[in-house]
This record gives sequence, structure tokens and C-alpha cells, in this order.
Amino acid sequence: MGSPPPSTAARRGGFFFLWLLLVFALAPWGVDGGYNVASVARSTNLLEARLGLAGGTAAALGPDVQSLSLTASLETDSRLHVRITDADGPRWEVPQDVIPRPTREFFLEGQRPGGRVLSTASSDLTFTVHNSPFRFTVSRRSTRDVLFDTSSSLVFKDKYLEVTSSLPADRASLYGLGEHTKRTFRLQRNDTFTLWNSDIAAGNVDLNLYGSHPFYMDLRSAPPRGGSGAGAGAAHGVLLLNSNGMDVIYGGSYVTYKVIGGVLDFYFFAGPSPLAVVDQYTQLIGRPAPMPYWSFGFHQCRYGYKNVADLEGVVAGYSKAKIPLEVMWTDIDYMDAFKDFTLDPVNFPADRLRPFVDSLHRNDQKYVIILDPGINVNGTYGTFTRAMQQDIFVKWNGSNYLGVVWPGKVYFPDFLNPRVAEFWAQEIAAFRRTIPVDGLWIDMNEISNFVDPPLLNALDDPPYRINNSGVRRPIGNKTVPASAVHYGGVVEYNAHNLYGFLEARATHAALLRDTGLRPFVLSRSTFVGSGRYTAHWTGDNFATWDDLHYSINTMLSFGLFGIPMIGADICGFGGDTTEELCSRWIQLGAFYPFSRDHSAVGTVRRELYLWESVARSARKALGLRYRLLPYMYTLMYEAHTTGAPIARPLFFSYPHDVQTYGVDRQFLLGRGVLVSPVLEPGATTVDAYFPAGRWFSLYDFSLAVATKTGKRVTLPAPADTVNVHVAGGSIIPLQQYALTTLRARQTEFHLLVALSDDGTASGDLFLDDGESPEMVGAGSKWSLIKFSGAAESSGVVRVRSHVVHNSYAPSRTLHIAKVVLMGLQSPAPPKGFAVYANGVKVNANTTFAAAGNTENGALGVAHVGGLSLVVGQEFDLKVVMTH
Repeated sequence: MGSPPPSTAARRGGFFFLWLLLVFALAPWGVDGGYNVASVARSTNLLEARLGLAGGTAAALGPDVQSLSLTASLETDSRLHVRITDADGPRWEVPQDVIPRPTREFFLEGQRPGGRVLSTASSDLTFTVHNSPFRFTVSRRSTRDVLFDTSSSLVFKDKYLEVTSSLPADRASLYGLGEHTKRTFRLQRNDTFTLWNSDIAAGNVDLNLYGSHPFYMDLRSAPPRGGSGAGAGAAHGVLLLNSNGMDVIYGGSYVTYKVIGGVLDFYFFAGPSPLAVVDQYTQLIGRPAPMPYWSFGFHQCRYGYKNVADLEGVVAGYSKAKIPLEVMWTDIDYMDAFKDFTLDPVNFPADRLRPFVDSLHRNDQKYVIILDPGINVNGTYGTFTRAMQQDIFVKWNGSNYLGVVWPGKVYFPDFLNPRVAEFWAQEIAAFRRTIPVDGLWIDMNEISNFVDPPLLNALDDPPYRINNSGVRRPIGNKTVPASAVHYGGVVEYNAHNLYGFLEARATHAALLRDTGLRPFVLSRSTFVGSGRYTAHWTGDNFATWDDLHYSINTMLSFGLFGIPMIGADICGFGGDTTEELCSRWIQLGAFYPFSRDHSAVGTVRRELYLWESVARSARKALGLRYRLLPYMYTLMYEAHTTGAPIARPLFFSYPHDVQTYGVDRQFLLGRGVLVSPVLEPGATTVDAYFPAGRWFSLYDFSLAVATKTGKRVTLPAPADTVNVHVAGGSIIPLQQYALTTLRARQTEFHLLVALSDDGTASGDLFLDDGESPEMVGAGSKWSLIKFSGAAESSGVVRVRSHVVHNSYAPSRTLHIAKVVLMGLQSPAPPKGFAVYANGVKVNANTTFAAAGNTENGALGVAHVGGLSLVVGQEFDLKVVMTH
């Protein structure tokens, strides 16, 4: 929910201004000079160099720093850190408590002069310093592929840094550099990515939005000529850890960073698989926070719910329509005059709202509310007076900075101030005594401000204007002035992009302390590492078919950024949706990791039960989602322990298939569940790409596609159905459909075993109580089971479980009641089945059906029911088909 939109006239004028400024942005600054290497020293894992200015650059951007210090360190075998800063004085850097990381001293031992190459036998990364003029390269030792190769025109001024790296335009595919709404997931050439957190509606494409993530993944299509090693599919990652505003210009054959402060603090991640890149990246920035099990249910929200009776009617509507509803949300409507930690005394009084929330809890449902950071300047408002007593607001020009947001005049808590976390926690705890909310939604935290502050000093108008809002808008517009001051003298100019991160961290800690349970926080503004504390949604999108498609691109990007719990407002936030659009959107949105319907005040209502066609789509798509909850929650465990996204681009599983590099109208959940939604009005088919292998329908388990090389297939797409397929080689744990996650968790398990061409399959199941603070901590109880399947000989299939850890399942009565075997090689329907569990023959209910043809003959699917395999106890299931 953002600020009111600009007038049409203002937008028209902005487009002309945008054209002029694009010319300005693309014009070269006439950068010459650069730096020379004055000295070099290195040890085993550390190289240090001193650089001296070789020649001056554009004076309009300020004087050049005369002497620079370069430090390159191999922090792990797969992570290289390259830092360039002023050799003669400190500069702003992302604080250690935001992203803890090794310091130079950790690697300093036995340095000696000379040596321009940093390389070790155990690392695939090689760093090389080049002289006269200075530049550096990062290359992959195994293939000799150059991953990063800077030009000699390094610029380093107080408020302007510039560095360019060449790229192999014919082989590099880049992804990331967010947050922006993009038409494609793969980054397009000749595009500028501005990073400056702003309250700009996500329905606007190609503008800087709510978060800043200066990270990209580069997936190369082939090794360089003369190189060795594998073919296409080697990936690496590049992070510029810098919180200042910047433009990143991707030209296809180069990438240029234009940054208005801080230091050049690069991290390179060797991969070589896409999954390895995000593993290495999140090892540095922090693993994604575990989300509570209930957060994987379906959520309903709207800005504009009138009163408690309105909320009660929505809950009843979902129940009557038999559509799952896990969480009911309330936007700023619940507040008294839009003030945090208050209740509207007429429409949402405590004596009406508390019984409603209690009824949700009795029905195993949850309640989440919104909080905005601005605190109304009001002497009768307890939160304000307590904050004033503690003196914890952002300062400007000698006093608290006064902004304007929904409640009117506000001050903004300074989350860099160590006292603010305690203040915030106490306000949350006090409010929860009245309304025991289950999670918190923090919005407007870019920081959004409805007024434009005046220019106070040079910080408010730096010599280089980043392309803020696509028109080089002053960086203080619609936010706190860049000259505002935080705790410790930190200026907003440097810390602006950190505000949402810091608020999310404080909110996460507050909920954990008050509830003792795993927190659920949803934040609009994010930065590198925010995934440690919060989920994210794509912001104020529009109810358009384009936005439906764009949501996939943003979702996949945030998976790269270490924020796997991500989704878009289903049916669109702004504007009026249509019945068909809403129906197709829930078919896609049912498979967002975070699945929430949300809409703007004044727009047509869009609860899923309001149209029968939408309700049918919702029951079908959400029905499949709720059955997949054990699989999706296992992916949450994988994300928390390795950084792996829940929703992934196809190339994560098929990096050697270059045809997957541009696919952004489909996505995978985990490594094996493929979602292919309808994204155009009137469509009755979907053009879908299937990588090599077998693909089975998740609705009827039939073989849909079998291909040796990967191919495009036109799939039927009935009005109430989304295409969802499982890849051969996967084992998917399912439970049964229910209207809440708790009830679904109490049902029996089924295992889907989709055999690959070689007759094997594997999969995992993670279990815990879904709410303990630690997912896999020493004090938590959890179980991890690995499944494997194999067609051992003609007519014999074996499915085994291996219990890796088992401190949770023994306390529960959890059984696998059915195993579905897909991809059975059977030239004719079998005459019968013999089923053995741990060597003992059991009476199973077994049926067989033909499931299509492949080049190798007929395939079939067998349903083996009537089982009672205990989850958490190892089993060996043998199915023998007789002919």
C-alpha cells in the first residue's frame, strides 16, 4: 500500500524528462586515468595492494581519492572477497552487525612482497592484479573462463565510484539486480538497474522499487574456446556489498556500477551450479529464516475492510465455499486514525475484534495485522509519548525529522539506535495483550514519506544523480532526506537502503520474545540478508495480465536473493480485476511460496468465493497446494539449511539445457514440480517447455511428456485447471486436502514415486511441529527421511526410506497409507501384484492403469494402497508385478 499516485500531467512531464535524463545517463563522463599499482604483498589466502591515482577524472563529480587500498581474500574455497577503499581514511561500509563477515585480520599471516595472483589448489577461483593502469580479473581455474574483468578506468571519489567489468555477451545470461518489476527474468541488455529503496508501485516496470539487492548470477552457456571441463551450465555469483544508491548498467558485453558512496566491496561465488551459488551466497549473507508451517496456507487480505463484521463475513464466505483459508489479515483500517498499536473504537473495537481473533484460533486459523514505521506526532498517543521519552527518532537539522504518512505528521523510529529494538518489542507485546496477532506485516518502510523534504546540504543533491524513479528524482523525494542523521552520526545518505532490513530484524526479535514461537514477518522493504528475518511480497501490483506474468520474474529473483518466502498479491492489488483474470491468478498464486489475495480500497472485491468459476479454480489449485504442503515445507527446510529457493527457474535443475535460460512463464517448486500457468486472457492452451526426461501429471499421475532432448508442448488448459507436472526421478510426499494446514497435517501420507528413464527416483521429507523457533537446532525436535525408489528388474520395484534424524516423528502417529508408482515399464497390464513391507507380504489394495507411451514401450501407474508404513521408521517396500 503506497502513497497516492502522481497526477496524469505530472506523469506526462516525467516521461519527457526521463528521455532527457536517459541521454544524460548514457553519455560518457569522459573518464580517463584510473590507478596504478604502487605495491603488492600476499600470503596464502590474502593479497593486498596499494593503488595510486594515475590521472584525474570528471571534476564535476568531485576530486579523486589519491590513494586506494585493495584487499583480496579467499574466505572459503568458493568465495573470493575483493575490497577497494580509501587508503588514508575510513569510509561508510555496511555494518558488521547487519551482515557479519570475516575481517582482513582473520587472513593476515606471513605476508611477503610481490605476487600478483591469489590462488590455492583447493579453490576454483583465481584473482589477478594487473598494473599500468590497474585492473583486476577473477577467473575459473578449471576452465580458464574469466568471470570478472575490470576496465582500467576505475573512478573513486567521495560521492561517486565507478567500475566496469567486461562480459562474454554471447555466453553470459544474468539474473538478479533487484528490486524491479521486469518483463523477463533474464536481464535484458542495455538496461539500467537503479538501487534506491522507494515507495513506487510494483505495477510500474523498470523502476527502482522497495528493496536493494546488488547481486547477480551469471549462467554461462559454454566454456571459453580452449577451456576444459563441462559444457554449458557453469554459474557464478557477484555481490557488491554496498548500501548506497547506485545505477548498475548491463550492456550485454559489460556491466558498470555507478555508486554514490561507500566502498567497492565485491564478493564472488564460484558455484558452479546455480544451487551452489545460492548456497555460497546465503552462507555469507545469512540463511533464510524458517517460516511457520501455517504460513504456507492461503491468506486473505484487503485494504478497505469496513469493520469486524466484514471480516467475519469473509471468513464465513470461505468456509461456505469450502475454500481453504488459513490466515485473515487486516490493513490499516483496524487502526484509530491510522496510528500503530491502536484500534478504531467504532469499527474495530477490542470487544469485537478480540472475540473474532479468538474464534479464528479455535478454528486453527491465524490473524496478521499491518504496522507502518511512522509514529503520529500526537501528545495524547501513548506510543508517541513513550518514544519521545526515550529520544529514539531519526534526526534532521537538529531536531526530529517531521514527515507525513497515513496518520498525518509523523516521526520515524531510528532502528540503528539500540534502544529502538526494546521500544518496538514493548509496543508489540503490549498490543498483543489486547489482540494476540500471529504475525506482523511491516509496510511503508523504504521509508515512504508523502512530502518532499527541502535540500539541506550536499548529501541531498550529490554530484551524480542515480536514475531514481526513472527520472533522476532527487534521492530525498518521497522519503526521509538524505541529510537526516541516525544514531552514531550515520547519515541517511549511507543507511537509507538498510531501514526495512533493520525494522524486520527488530520485529522478528520482538515476536520471538513475546510468543516464544517461530516468527512470521512480512516486509515490503528489503536489503541483502533480509531473508534471515522476513518474508516478502512483490508490493503494489496491478490487476492486469502483464502483472500476472511479471510476478513470476520477481518471485524467481527473490529466490536468488535469499528470500524464498515470496508471493504477489493474487488477483492484483490496484485496479479492478476480472473474473477470468482472478481465476487464472489463483491457479498461479496457489503455488507461490507465500500465497495471499490482497486488494486496494475502492477496487472491486475479489475474495475467491465471489465468482463460482474462481471458487472452482481455487478449490482445485489450493487443493493441490494443501496436498503438497509436506513437500513445500521440506523445501523450506532446504532453503533454511542451504539457501535453495522454494520456487526456482528451470535452469536450477537443468543448467546444461540452454533452452531453459530464458523460460520465465513456468517455474519449478523444488527440483521436480513444474507449474505452467495460463498468462493470457481467453487462452485454452499453454505452450510449455519440458526439459529432457519424463513428466507426469500431478492430477491423475498419467505420463504427459517424455522427451530425450527437451521440447515445447502445447497443453490443454481448461478454465478451472493449472498444469502441474512432476519430473521423473522425483519422490513427492503428500498429505490429504483439508481447509486448514493443521487438519491437513493430521491426515495420512501418500508417496508419489515418479521413476526416471533409468528407473530410479528420490526425495525427502522434513517434519517438525512447524512453530518451534529453531527448525534444526540442538533443542528442537525434527525428523528427516530420505526416500529412494528403483525398478530393480522386470516387474519389480523397490521403495526404501532412510531416517537421517528422528526426534520428532516417534511422538506422532504418522503413516504412509499409499504409494503411487509412476513410469512402470510394463508391456501389458499385470495380472496381479505381490507387496512386501520389510520382507513380509502384506495385503495391499493395488490397481494399475496405462499411462501413455514412450519410445521404449508402454508405461503404467500402480496405486498401492492399504499400507501402514510408519513415518520415522525405516522401511523396504517391494512391489512385484506378475504377468
